[in-house]
Amino acid sequence: MIRTLLTICLAAFLSILSVASFAEQPAEPLRPEWCRQLPRPEYAKLQRVLRDEPWFEIYRIQPGVFAIYEPKQFEEVISYLILGEKRALLFDTGLGVGKISATVARLTPLPVTVINSHTHFDHVGGNAEFHEIWNRDLAYTRQNMRGESNAYSRDALARERLCGALPPGTTSKSYSIRPWKSTHSLQDGEQVNLGGRVLEVIFAPGHTPDSVVLLDRESGLLFTGDTFYPGPIYLFTPETDFAAYARSAAQLAALEPQIKLLLPAHNVPLAEPFYLKRLADAVQQVQGGRAKSRVTEDHREYSFDGFFLLLSDK
Repeated sequence: MIRTLLTICLAAFLSILSVASFAEQPAEPLRPEWCRQLPRPEYAKLQRVLRDEPWFEIYRIQPGVFAIYEPKQFEEVISYLILGEKRALLFDTGLGVGKISATVARLTPLPVTVINSHTHFDHVGGNAEFHEIWNRDLAYTRQNMRGESNAYSRDALARERLCGALPPGTTSKSYSIRPWKSTHSLQDGEQVNLGGRVLEVIFAPGHTPDSVVLLDRESGLLFTGDTFYPGPIYLFTPETDFAAYARSAAQLAALEPQIKLLLPAHNVPLAEPFYLKRLADAVQQVQGGRAKSRVTEDHREYSFDGFFLLLSDK
């Protein structure tokens, strides 16, 4: 009985300690105007499919490539379904609010492999719905495979972070990220053959230690995850390594002549390749102390043409 009580007390203490540590991290800067900016005009140029989906908006980027967009939550996360002749690849699984596996099943009968651009909660929320998940084998990744309790994730569904109704049965009190398992350890430069379409995995650490991008060389598509997207790029969390991010930005800038389209993981699903060089130049300016910033709460915000870099001011 005493041992049981000690175990319960210890678990409660560790839970409180974890939540306290989480609260000490730099807070996400909320833009009050975000909901008023929707729908983003860029989506009007794309073909929308499965209009009856309650949580996701799905857009056909080109034959065999779908953007699965979550516009009702502040992150505006975008996952990508990429089809080959024999297999499909899902690049990220979103917030885990809508059941992305059911949406994917409506789009393709092919077997699906999941690769995460990185393992922040808003990109792995639906991982537990899939059997085949490929990721980097890092301590950071393995920690995130444990999922996140409601104490960590419920803030994502706070009223000020929503622009529309949640799916039936989902509430901020019940929302959490379920544990999941990786079934294959990715290697830098690994090629994933989907049948008639080959994707190359490129390690791009910085935003997180396990960040990767996907390159479809034949089609000239680069799926950038959170390494680049138009908008405020978050580089303020403890797991961010800005020096590593600078090296990754330079590596991707060298690919620009081969790229026709960037497919980012937030806000809009298409961006021009020239942003790769613009990003690398911006990071160099920050590193060299040549870029001006403004301080907002706990962040230093560096503004560039088409995107922002948000660093911690602590």
